[in-house]
Amino acid sequence: MFDDAYDVIVVGAGHAGAEAAAAAANMGMSTLLITMNLQTIGQMSCNPAMGGIAKGQIVREIDALGGYSGLVSDESAIQFKMLNRSKGPAMWSPRTQNDRMLFAESWRIRLEGTPNLDFYQEMVTGLLIDSDRVVGVSTTLGIQIRAKKVVLTNGTFLNGLIHIGEKNFGGGRAGEKASFGITEQLVDLGFDSGRMKTGTPPRVDSRSLDYSKMLPQPGDVVPGHFSYLREFSLERQLDCHLTHTSDEVHDLLRQGFDRSPMFNGNIQSIGPRYCPSIEDKINRFAEKDSHQIFVEPEGWRTVEVYVNGFSTSLPEDVQYSALRKVKGFEQVKFFRPGYAIEYDYFPPTQLKNTLETKIIKGLYFAGQINGTTGYEEAASQGIMAGINAALSIQEKDPLVLRRDEAYIGVLIDDLITKGTEEPYRMFTSRAEYRTLLRQDNADFRLTELSHRMGLAKDNRMRAMELKRSQTDDMLAFFESTSYSFEEANTMLTRLDSALVKQDDKLKKLLSRPNVSLEDMKSLAPVSAYFDQHQVSDEVLEQVEVTIKYSGYIDKERANADKLTRLEHVKIPDDFDYKKLKSLSFEAREKLSAIKPSTVSQASRISGVSPSDISILLIHLGR
Repeated sequence: MFDDAYDVIVVGAGHAGAEAAAAAANMGMSTLLITMNLQTIGQMSCNPAMGGIAKGQIVREIDALGGYSGLVSDESAIQFKMLNRSKGPAMWSPRTQNDRMLFAESWRIRLEGTPNLDFYQEMVTGLLIDSDRVVGVSTTLGIQIRAKKVVLTNGTFLNGLIHIGEKNFGGGRAGEKASFGITEQLVDLGFDSGRMKTGTPPRVDSRSLDYSKMLPQPGDVVPGHFSYLREFSLERQLDCHLTHTSDEVHDLLRQGFDRSPMFNGNIQSIGPRYCPSIEDKINRFAEKDSHQIFVEPEGWRTVEVYVNGFSTSLPEDVQYSALRKVKGFEQVKFFRPGYAIEYDYFPPTQLKNTLETKIIKGLYFAGQINGTTGYEEAASQGIMAGINAALSIQEKDPLVLRRDEAYIGVLIDDLITKGTEEPYRMFTSRAEYRTLLRQDNADFRLTELSHRMGLAKDNRMRAMELKRSQTDDMLAFFESTSYSFEEANTMLTRLDSALVKQDDKLKKLLSRPNVSLEDMKSLAPVSAYFDQHQVSDEVLEQVEVTIKYSGYIDKERANADKLTRLEHVKIPDDFDYKKLKSLSFEAREKLSAIKPSTVSQASRISGVSPSDISILLIHLGR
């Protein structure tokens, strides 16, 4: 069946695997996507939503690189919101609610329409290794399939164990079996492994809910989009709803704690700090008498509802009795109870910054196998693993995004440099250059880079160039054109803002925090400009943000440029830190374990001090 070797084999077809396979295939690699169930490609295992705080920026970056997540999210959206609008633009984060079935269908159709991509349904139970290099995979049927590169994106399936109360059983997801064999082989090859856990809430029947007792949560009046290609528009939206738990709900939940795997010792692994279960919330925040519950529809044509905020592994009878005390859920009917799942992961400090493993050449890890949580984090690792596998085959330089270039760069650098002992989730606070890494400019940051590699297609490049040209033209107009101070003061009086005493450039007026581009249209030169130019909302946003936040942007760019100099100071792979006795013991130990590729990466390792970096620079001839 598989006489010829593939360039790339991707194991697993979740968000990481789907993006990895698409990237490799679109870069011309003969690619095979192997999954245990072809019907669950691109499955939303947990909440039916994409994006959110920092995660929305990641989806925009994947789209700018030529990935599919943004397009799939737009095509399957049932609601769109730009979160954090009340804060500065570095915090604005797009989010969609999605039709779960349409999301998976869109992923499968796009992948099936991708040249160079084959599919196969079976469980991969082992890797084919020649010396220190991967050369393929083997399956439960004993079939050996050879490849130059292998990308593992196993999600929660590696020795997965599902917990509901005191009951537990093997599984990688509700209704699907776990995967066995790969962990054991990797450990034999010298990899360290660990266990993590995550959880999911009950799914319920919307026909059994009383929405009159809940607060509607509509989408934006003018819905946006993830993809810069703007192929889909959201003509109508579905509301989510908000309700709350109560002391009565908490008391009922506490009655099941003695049967909870979290509290009776059945679960030893660590769950996500920033997405805790309901039992964890009422235990950790005992002083709170209520917690938010978001009621999220699963699609246009289904009555199934996702109970966001009620993730749990308590016994099903406890889940049911407690949820019926939540306002609007008095007559609730379950589709299925919530559960927790434990699974194997591999500490990501065992990876290079390309996501290739340090121990086995040609083997890449992406997604939850690296200790992350979230669709978006997984998808971003997937596209980077697929890109770097393809570039390696083409004998080209790898793509390593810096921390000032992308949230994806922050994510991967955090993983390989610091590792993680709990499921890693991205936040805007993790990015020190978040003013540079806004959701509105990911195309400016990444599309040209991806186009040069052959991943982002010509239509993306043309769309980006048009947006950049219009933005530059408008910025030049505001920098070079003056306003009349009499006309400006009429506008400023209306806005209750300090008046001006003389004519000046439009840019200076727009830089005021309480003056918007919409307000500026009352000025004659600005009105004339808009009469003569068709300008998209994206360009308007880009211009306004650039002018208002130019000081912050320039400061962050200067700081980033200073640190970038250390990125160019490479450290040889075989550098022996133990010979540098002037380094602290902790620095020698951690540098030897992580093997950073640059001095900049070394400086971000916990326990490596500035004096250690100075010593390292001296020994590297700097």
